Amino acid sequence: MLNSTGELEFSKENSTEISQLASLALSHDAASGENNSAGLPEKTGYPDSVYVMAANIFQGIRIEKSPEKVLIKYGSEPLQSLSECEDESVQRSSYELAFSALKYQDILETILIDSYIFPSTTIPDHLSSLIIVMLYDFQDRKFQARLLSDNEESIAEVQEVENLLISFKTKLAAALARYRIKHDALSIYHILPETVRNQELRASTLPLYAWINTCKISPEEVYHSLKKKGYHKVKSVPHIGDKVFAVDQHCYDVLIFPSHLKNDLLNIDLFKEYKLIFQDKSRSLAVHSIKALLNMDDDILMVNTDVEILPETFINIDSKDHRLQKVKVILLLPRCSGLGVSNPVEFILNEHEDTGLLKDFSQGGTSEDKLHVLAQQQYEQLTHAMKFTKAQAVVYCTCSVYPEENEAVVKKALEFQDHGIKVQPYRLSPPVLPLCSLKEIHLSTDKFFRMEPSEITNGCFLSVLTREAAINTAHSQRANEKKKDWERRLNPSSETCASVSMRSRISSKYTEVPERKSSG
Repeated sequence: MLNSTGELEFSKENSTEISQLASLALSHDAASGENNSAGLPEKTGYPDSVYVMAANIFQGIRIEKSPEKVLIKYGSEPLQSLSECEDESVQRSSYELAFSALKYQDILETILIDSYIFPSTTIPDHLSSLIIVMLYDFQDRKFQARLLSDNEESIAEVQEVENLLISFKTKLAAALARYRIKHDALSIYHILPETVRNQELRASTLPLYAWINTCKISPEEVYHSLKKKGYHKVKSVPHIGDKVFAVDQHCYDVLIFPSHLKNDLLNIDLFKEYKLIFQDKSRSLAVHSIKALLNMDDDILMVNTDVEILPETFINIDSKDHRLQKVKVILLLPRCSGLGVSNPVEFILNEHEDTGLLKDFSQGGTSEDKLHVLAQQQYEQLTHAMKFTKAQAVVYCTCSVYPEENEAVVKKALEFQDHGIKVQPYRLSPPVLPLCSLKEIHLSTDKFFRMEPSEITNGCFLSVLTREAAINTAHSQRANEKKKDWERRLNPSSETCASVSMRSRISSKYTEVPERKSSG
């Protein structure tokens, strides 16, 4: 049990102060894009299972401090949950709560110390993560009671921590108000690093991207099915509004939806039957870059992080492996810092990425040491890909904004490639993708494709390396042959949209292998 002394008496004597202090204790305001606004329901809290899952996620990604700076001790064992939950909405809520608690970890720990919850109560170390995530949610509800469902299954540890926080709510509200005033901030949101605040603002407007699985359905059939469900095709997707969708300018088989339609979309057959699949746009850009490089019977070797068809890690596969002799293109999606992503929770859930990405996002950047480790691993993977003598092209794609992971890796690999091999060396080739704005044309003048993080898309980097003689002639011919087809499909409204080409389908086989995970 969690024991405290004198707090209940203190609360009774100061109950009139609670509402005044609570009004000051906002983690976000209107400027952040996350605060409750007129017309939106008040926050009512989460089910017990979400708190437990969020606490376990937080436990794995929390910022560890040097011994002399440790304010609160955390246990090493995860909390026991009722069952493994596969519900996407529960997982999303848990990740979002854990990520929010991580961003405010320093502030939340300070509040717990300043309110004398620590060390005046006997709190087991294994409950510290649960206290942190529940405190974040408690202050986000302005220290109001949680509304519980009648049929909700309760968890003893959650009930215990909740009772503790409620008994200390006056002191917690006062500690939070003092912290805000000390830092001269309208809310604790404004104490976050500017890069983190900008990322949150972009995340609040970022639309959803969904890839059409053309092995199961045609784009025209998707449009017809969506229309029957009340969706209307438009040229661009607003941040809010009706049930609408648009066709992406770069990839004709990618649709864009307003983010608030996520739950509605998940309940329609197109998504249930995997005819439409949520996917980060960078992945679709990478696949479209491959299409113009292939013949119908060519194989693709995709180096990814979450699907393991070949048991070996990519670095350990011999370039002369008999299983890969028909591979003509290697798609390399190396583990990267991911700082071009605006909504890391959606990215982790949709792309099955490493939860550890949240730690860097909470700090607004990646440490130099970790960046060096990542860049070295990316260089090793790219140079290994270039050793496959049967391959004629390598497509390299990251979600990073750091040149160290992008241009620097590619240029170094080209500079130090092995010219002793009896095959044509690699060189840079411009990706066969439409450039639909003057800014995109400017960013791609050196044959790299870059997309900066914005309110409508995540950032990404794309580079295509091709053998000097074997594939570039065909690559150029296909680009010219498909020019009119692309113009017909895309119907670009802007005169700055450059002409491009792409094969309408990939019928080639994919072989996927895992890459070596980062030790950083």
